[in-house]
Amino acid sequence: MELYNGRPENTEGRLPREVRTYDLLDSLGIEYKRTDHEHTDTMEACNEIDAILEVTICKNLFLCNRQKTAFYLLMMPGGKKFKTKELSAQIGSSRLSFADPEDMLKHLDIEPGSVSIMGLMNDKEHAVQLLIDEDVLKDEYLGCHPCVNTSSLKMRTKDVIDKFLPAVGHDYRTVHLVGED
Repeated sequence: MELYNGRPENTEGRLPREVRTYDLLDSLGIEYKRTDHEHTDTMEACNEIDAILEVTICKNLFLCNRQKTAFYLLMMPGGKKFKTKELSAQIGSSRLSFADPEDMLKHLDIEPGSVSIMGLMNDKEHAVQLLIDEDVLKDEYLGCHPCVNTSSLKMRTKDVIDKFLPAVGHDYRTVHLVGED
């Protein structure tokens, strides 16, 4: 795997959702490093990518309430365990579960294994609330997928918070996750 500055020179064969991600980041003046790789469906598969990018790729979980009336994108450190009860208490939503792939595609234009904060650019109805674990905000850089799990990006956390989120009309809520029983 190699590390590149910015978008691929040739976008032929890449999905439109990935190219739209690069277009938006470039239009916002957000600098990013990129590496291309095989499909990554697990956090374990991201460890090698972390080493190339010199960043910890966030664990991104797409969640919903039981009635499927509230959707959440949770960003947390990859090494932290997710405990539903711990998050539910903080956001006042009981019975959280993983949202269906159909809802993920509908709201974020992302498929399972590719969940990323970048998908919020596709949430035109603002149906998804972004939740960020406080530890993610402490890091200078964050790693994420550009809406596909065959590339990974490294960018400044500050740029994502101060430039990307306002541009896509999303705010976030900070949560404190310990990951213990």
